[in-house]
Order: sequence, then C-alpha cells, then structure tokens
Amino acid sequence: MPANQVPLDAIRDCLEGATPGVIATCAADGTPNVSYLSQVQYVDRHHVALSFQFFNKTRANVLANPHARLMVAHPVTGALYRLAVEYLRTETEGPLFESMRAKLASIASHAGMTDVFRLLGADVYRVTAIEALQGVPGGAPPSPNRLPALRAASARVTACADLDSLFGTTLAALHEHFDVHHAMFLLLDAAGARLYTVASLGYPASGVGSEIPLGAGVIGVAAREGAPIRLFRLTADYAYGRAIREAAVREGIEGVLEQEIPFPGLAEARSQLAVPVPVAGRTGGVLFVESPFDLRFSYDDEDALVALAGLVGQTMHVLQLADDREAQAGEPPAQAPGARGESVTVRHYPADDSVFLGDDYLIKGVAGAVFWALVSDYANAGRSAFTNRELRLDPRVRLPEIGDNLEARLVLLQRRLVERDACVRIERTGRGRFCLRVTRPLRLVQVR
Repeated sequence: MPANQVPLDAIRDCLEGATPGVIATCAADGTPNVSYLSQVQYVDRHHVALSFQFFNKTRANVLANPHARLMVAHPVTGALYRLAVEYLRTETEGPLFESMRAKLASIASHAGMTDVFRLLGADVYRVTAIEALQGVPGGAPPSPNRLPALRAASARVTACADLDSLFGTTLAALHEHFDVHHAMFLLLDAAGARLYTVASLGYPASGVGSEIPLGAGVIGVAAREGAPIRLFRLTADYAYGRAIREAAVREGIEGVLEQEIPFPGLAEARSQLAVPVPVAGRTGGVLFVESPFDLRFSYDDEDALVALAGLVGQTMHVLQLADDREAQAGEPPAQAPGARGESVTVRHYPADDSVFLGDDYLIKGVAGAVFWALVSDYANAGRSAFTNRELRLDPRVRLPEIGDNLEARLVLLQRRLVERDACVRIERTGRGRFCLRVTRPLRLVQVR
C-alpha cells in the first residue's frame, strides 16, 4: 500500500459528520458538480453509504457516471482524506437504510420536519482508494478501548437477580466503566405506542414514569426503527433541520410541519446515543446516554453499547421467565400493621387508567390498571399478597398478548410509589411474589 494510502477502518472517525463531507461528480458530458452531504455512513471495510434525500444534480450524475470522489475530514485533527468511490446501488429498505433514515428522522423530529426532511434511499458505494491529503494521519488522541469496559459491565449485568437491580446496575455500570454521567433506561409500551422511563442517572429529577411517544426524538425513533441513533453535535444537527424548516415556511408548505419536540434529559445536550434493547426478538426498550460535550460518543461507544444492550435484553427475558415460572402462591407474608390515620382517596380514571393519590398524580396506562387492581383487592377483600402469574391473567389489567413487560411495569410502579412517598408500597416477598404495605386507610373512587 502506498505511503499515503489508508484503510477505511482507520478513518471511521471522519465519517461522524461533524464536518460535512463533500462529493464531486461528473455528468455524462464531463461537466463537474460539487455538493455537501448530510451523511457519509460507514458500512464495512470496503463500503460507505451516502444519504439520498433530494432529486438533484449529484443524483443524476452518479446514475449516469458511477465514479465519484469524496472529501472527508477528521473532526479533531482536521486531516483531510480523499476517497475514490464507485456507486453500486440504492437501498430503500433493510438495516442500513433504517439506520440512516432513523438518524435523519431523529434530526427532523426535533425540528418538526418529519414530513419534509426524509431519506429517500441509502446510496451504497465501493471505496476503491483512500488518499491522505494533509494533516497527520492517526494524529488524533487514541480512542478509549471499550472492551474492558464492556467486559466489566457485562459481568455486573449478568449477576443481577431481578429487574429492579438490573435497571439500576446497568446505569451504574455505564457511569463507572464508560464514564457516562447522564443516562436513561426506557421500556416500550407497544400497545400504547410510547416509552416510559424506569431508571435514570445524573438528572436533578429522576423522571421515572415520564413518557416519550414512539417515533419522537432520538429515543422514540431508535425504538421505532430498531436501530441505534447517535448524534454527535446536537445543536449543529438541530440548526440544520431548523434551516430546512424555515425554508419550507418561506415556500408556503408550513402546513406539513409539526410542533417541535423538546429534547429529553439535558436542556443543552450536545451528544446523544440511543440504543434499542432487544428482548426475545423484539425491541423492548431503549438505553439512552447523552452529554453536554460535542463528539462525546464514537463508533466504538455505539458498538459497545449495542453489545451491552443485547445482553441486558437477554437478561431481562431470562429474569421475566424465571419470575413467571416460580410465581407460586406459597405462604403469604406476615401481615403489616393495620393502616391508621386519615384516609387517602385513590381516584381511578378508566379512560386511560390514570391514578391519583389524593390530589397527586401517580401513574397511568397498564401500570395504573395494575395499581387499581391491587388496591381494589386490598380494600374489598383484605388481600395483601399477590403473584405475578395471577396478575398477568387478571382481565382488569388488560396486558398486551405479546411483550407485556409485567415485571418491568411493577418495578416502575414500585419506584413511583417510593418517589411520591406514598402510603402504599410494593415489596417483593420472593421470586414472582410481592405484597402491598399500606399505612393509611384507602378510599377508592372510580371516576367515570
């Protein structure tokens, strides 16, 4: 290999998009054209993919003449590289297309551009040569080796004995081994088309119970597409989408624009990475990390978190199956002291299963239906001991047939009750078994 030739793997950081790539093409008659690119995506050691968004001159040129040149720059050193590429095909479905579309869609959703700023295809190119033009190749600080962090985090995840500890341990491992300071663990409610937060790290308020619509923002799009989404200079991406939005307004098509979606978590995040958590072949949730610094998460971080999320999802599935198998009634736990003091009104709204304790909102959706069923049995039949299995079969709860995540919803409910310092608590009494601890009399009101 000539001295100025480098492998594609060695310049993967140049494909982050922190500095826009440039493509030079020629028409059939030899007329040149130069354009900026929204995305240059690493595919493998020999291929890249470019975003096809608009029917423009670049598109017409590569269809007529498949040979082109790309210019990319290293985001830290500024080293420039010129790639000789050959257009092969355009993919309009499949993992590559979905990954690129998800990233573009996440940018668009933050700026209210879902119906305007769309990926039409992923143009796949073979890289035939890479030439270093200026700067010092490899002169950037070395990226941290994520294998030791992944190994340590994986050992902690697989040692978890229940979902409650799994959620907390996963975020703790991100903090201690990956130096992540802000993170969230969200689970997918497929029936309700939303995600709900079950654990968080580094925020003033935990946000447990907060919801994000499926398809909204980085987290929602990652869940919908089943692909990791990594934004490395968030305000730049936001400004880019915003510029297109303003152009659409000027052209009189503002009717297709939707209301902007505020960023979750940090008010001024600069880097975000959302990774789907696969559970039994389906997306069960999202592991989300963010930072106030540019270029915080690299391709290596993405690779490591995808691997970790896969292990977390597998562990979730194993723990849920174990809880369901071992949820035998057994001996009921010792009864808690009788409830005393002034009664607390529990209001339930069947329309969305929202529940209020006194005047304070507690929870809604499936978790709300679960809570209402439990306190109803407690108030009407004096029951305090329950099993996951019987709750799963309870028609009042109306769990979805596939991917019900009952155990995870119980963890969410348990944490919400603790956060609200409620007079009702859920305590585990064994695998697949739990009880209610009620310290004040309850007055149940069904609001029609």
